[in-house]
Amino acid sequence: MTSKQDLISKIKKLDGISQDERAYLINLVNTKKKYGLVWEDKSEDVEEQLRDNLPVLREVTEKRILTPALSEGEGDSAPNHILIEGDNLHALTALTFTHEGKIDVIYIDPPYNTGNKDFKYNDTFVDKEDSYRHSKWLSFMDKRLRIAKRLLSDKGAIFISIDDNEIAQIKLLCDEVLGNSNFIAELPTIMNLKGNQDQFAFAGTHEYTIVYAKNKLNFKPNSFNFDTDELEEWDEDEIGMFKKGATMRATGTEANREDRPLMFYPIIIDKDNNAFTITKEEHKFIFNNISKSFDDTHLDEIVKKYTNQGYDVVLPNVDSNQYGRWRWGFNDNTISRLLYDVIVIRTKNGISLYKKQRPELGDLPTKKPKSIFYKPEYSSGNGTAQLKNIFQDKRFNNPKPLDLIKDFLVIGSNNNSLILDFFAGSGTTLHATMALNDEDGGNRQCILITNNENNICEEITYERNKRVIQGYTNTKGITVAGLWNNNLRYYKSGFVPSNKSETNKRLLTSASTELLCIKEDCYLDVTATNGFKAAVCKIFTNSRGKFMVVVYHSREQIEVCEQLIPFIQALEIEQPVKLYVFSEEKEALAEMFFDVADKIEAVPLPDAIYNAYRATFRTLKLDKKEPASRETKATSVEEVVELFNEDQD
Repeated sequence: MTSKQDLISKIKKLDGISQDERAYLINLVNTKKKYGLVWEDKSEDVEEQLRDNLPVLREVTEKRILTPALSEGEGDSAPNHILIEGDNLHALTALTFTHEGKIDVIYIDPPYNTGNKDFKYNDTFVDKEDSYRHSKWLSFMDKRLRIAKRLLSDKGAIFISIDDNEIAQIKLLCDEVLGNSNFIAELPTIMNLKGNQDQFAFAGTHEYTIVYAKNKLNFKPNSFNFDTDELEEWDEDEIGMFKKGATMRATGTEANREDRPLMFYPIIIDKDNNAFTITKEEHKFIFNNISKSFDDTHLDEIVKKYTNQGYDVVLPNVDSNQYGRWRWGFNDNTISRLLYDVIVIRTKNGISLYKKQRPELGDLPTKKPKSIFYKPEYSSGNGTAQLKNIFQDKRFNNPKPLDLIKDFLVIGSNNNSLILDFFAGSGTTLHATMALNDEDGGNRQCILITNNENNICEEITYERNKRVIQGYTNTKGITVAGLWNNNLRYYKSGFVPSNKSETNKRLLTSASTELLCIKEDCYLDVTATNGFKAAVCKIFTNSRGKFMVVVYHSREQIEVCEQLIPFIQALEIEQPVKLYVFSEEKEALAEMFFDVADKIEAVPLPDAIYNAYRATFRTLKLDKKEPASRETKATSVEEVVELFNEDQD
């Protein structure tokens, strides 16, 4: 085995690498953990953009969808859902300012990294032959999960869909990022009950759902509701649950004894209603396979023998003149099953025999979700059909079924939860949020993030949920009513320079308005109606007693702050006005607004944003990473890393 010192000596002798690279490799050897997930970190272009730029969000107002009440300027209680078009690393960074510690449920369906053009890294598809295929995927996911953890509330949970390609890696990654003590479940999720016949050796029926909590001690999962009458239909014996199934006597075509001679035989019932049958020797002479005839004299002797011993003998009679046959043939399996899989019912007309119907996957409802996640509605084909029903054509491959996401939200959310999906795809998570609100009267809010590659954000994610809100005509020509009690706001991610010059500070403050509206959930602009100029400040409300004020840098800043004091004094509010002001320090704001100190919460801009982003960049370790542009002798470096990895194995 190669020792640590031997590896360090080899690194010191490497040619063609810089001192920084040499130091990095030596540090890698010295700090290598003995257990856990290790990968070669791969820099992303979108990550590098954050070195010189700060992400902001800009609303596309023409795509705004409002409830009729709000669009007419009246009060509104509908939840405000948000769709962000842009790279999810940039959008997640912006959300660390607006939503850190506020998200209750995160659901993501990330690229599965199958090697079949489903995962892009730096604008290039990662194929199966890429030796750094898993490292790239882990680098990609690690950054996003670390920000996701910051966004989760202390009672929140994340649900992740994944398949066999990365299930082992994502489990270890989540153990590292979220903590293995916060692991909740690894759920095989049945998406194709008949199985994918194209898969090698086994017909694949499932993928997985990984569930982790931010803090398992605080996560309170909900149970499913079901009709208790469903469970009352079932009985239980020593084998398990059962209920009355089909009659033992075959029905339909080819149900006579001549059609299946070996499925005709007597069944014997004792006084305790236990069923068994005749011996193999007795059965052998009931039907002559050479003459193709039944020996009913032999049959009568068998019936008489068991009747004289005090047993009841049951034959599969169609009527008084015709014999039928049983559903089961005469064999060792049948002889065994008769002991535990037959229901004997005695009536005044005689004895009837029924099969015990044992439950199949998903037949038995429980309030607590099962560790194998299955309903017929979870079929992947169902997701495709639902999307086609909205668009009347196929626009997206493998959308998640609506019922699957709804059930995740039932488990993880309450009526007022904040929900996030940063691999939004076709937008099923928002559709599920609105559908669930419609069912239980909830006020859940949903944030979706997706890029616009191939116009997916505009033409699929947005358009789908626009139709769900406003109504549409399905493939059968039936009008589906809209879920009108929802607002949807469309944003695009953008940038301002991160250099903290005075100009850039003013630019960031000016560009932060949409971020602040999202943060405070206040969107109704009442600046002009209250006599203020939008160039120097803006006033927003949520129409339910909450107000937010943004004061920009201008020559009139002191004057407008003085004008705001009587405005705030006159407000009848139950919660403080959130007052965001371009200012260097909070103490100066407190002094300026001393007369309304009990009615405001003052926040200096842009430092509040800088501080949030700085913490996120530390999470991404941008402060510790060299820029990706430096040249390296990759082959020599990778050889040493691989040698060390082999040694650890």
